[in-house]
Amino acid sequence: MAEAAADKKAYDIMLLDLRGKSNVTDYFVLCNGNSTPQVQAICMHIEEKLKDYDRRTFRVEGYREGRWVLMDYGDVVVHIFRPETRDHYALERLWGDAPRAVEPNFEEFMQ
Repeated sequence: MAEAAADKKAYDIMLLDLRGKSNVTDYFVLCNGNSTPQVQAICMHIEEKLKDYDRRTFRVEGYREGRWVLMDYGDVVVHIFRPETRDHYALERLWGDAPRAVEPNFEEFMQ
C-alpha cells in the first residue's frame, strides 16, 4: 500500500503498527498528497492495485472533498491527507506509543 501510494508521489509515508493497541485495525498507513486531485489519484491507485489481488475496501470516506481520504481494508486502514489536515488531526501524536512499522507482508495481506 505504501508502495502504491508512492507510485503517485505520496510523501511523508508512515506505517503505524497498532496490533494490541486497537480493536479496530492492525495497521495505519498515513501519507500526504499536495492537492485534492493528487489525494484522489493516490486513493484510486491503491484501490486499483489491491483489486488485482481481489482485495476491496469495506469503506472509503472523504474522497470527494479530498482533504482526508480514509480507506478501510479491515486489518489495514489507509489515511491520505492534505498536509494541513494531517497537521490538524495529528494521528501520529494520538497513536504516539504505536511502533512505526515496516510495511506489513504484502503477500500475507493479499491472502
